[in-house]
Amino acid sequence: MHLEQWWAQFLEASDRFDAAYLVEGLSDLVGPYIKAPLLRREVKIAADAVVRQLERPASAERAELGREATERLTRTLDRIRERSTGAAIATDEAAIIDLALSGEYAAAAAAAEPLVGEKKLYRLFVTALRLERFDIPMALRLLEGGQTPREAIRSGHLLGRYSWWPSWLLRIVTERALAGTLDDDTIAALDKCAYAELTPLQANLARKLLGGNEALISTAAHRLVSLGEADAAERLREGDIAAVAFAARLSTQ
Repeated sequence: MHLEQWWAQFLEASDRFDAAYLVEGLSDLVGPYIKAPLLRREVKIAADAVVRQLERPASAERAELGREATERLTRTLDRIRERSTGAAIATDEAAIIDLALSGEYAAAAAAAEPLVGEKKLYRLFVTALRLERFDIPMALRLLEGGQTPREAIRSGHLLGRYSWWPSWLLRIVTERALAGTLDDDTIAALDKCAYAELTPLQANLARKLLGGNEALISTAAHRLVSLGEADAAERLREGDIAAVAFAARLSTQ
């Protein structure tokens, strides 16, 4: 299970975070677990009011209705807890929605995770980011693979931005993202490979060189030396990604 601080990373990743979508989604996920019909109905009414408020934040009327609905739900939960010793258990699920309606989205997610599971919450939060040119499926794969929201979102954003890259290069980027080794320097170097016009044979060689095939790297480096490109050969041996496309072109001539 993840702590509140872990979920808070999603909120820090986008200035377009769709709080209305998140609140509605949490309500839909948690609502069915609220056993008392009247309490479930009150939670639904409060959630709908707050969603409308978040959709139109400039509306004073919606803001007032949202505030009143949230306060009414909080008072209801307090009364139930006061009247019965075991009622805290009966209100746990509704309290999750109450947190979300109060703007405590990370805390609500941490409380909801044992109930609804992490995968549904991952998709809800990632979609709520509303990022342009963002690879949602990749971000979800990375989260499920154990990466933090900050890492997964960063890689998903990079992959979305460079989705026009050739398929052989995207496979390399995906592998590096899954391994947690995708950074800005690597992207900048791979970008040069993407602009290089390689034949299928050259692209296949470049993919293997990028994969760290030591035998091929040694062979390609020797080929570069024989062609008078000793500097490029040395960069290739040192792992310079930018030298890969150049080596792939010359090694197949």
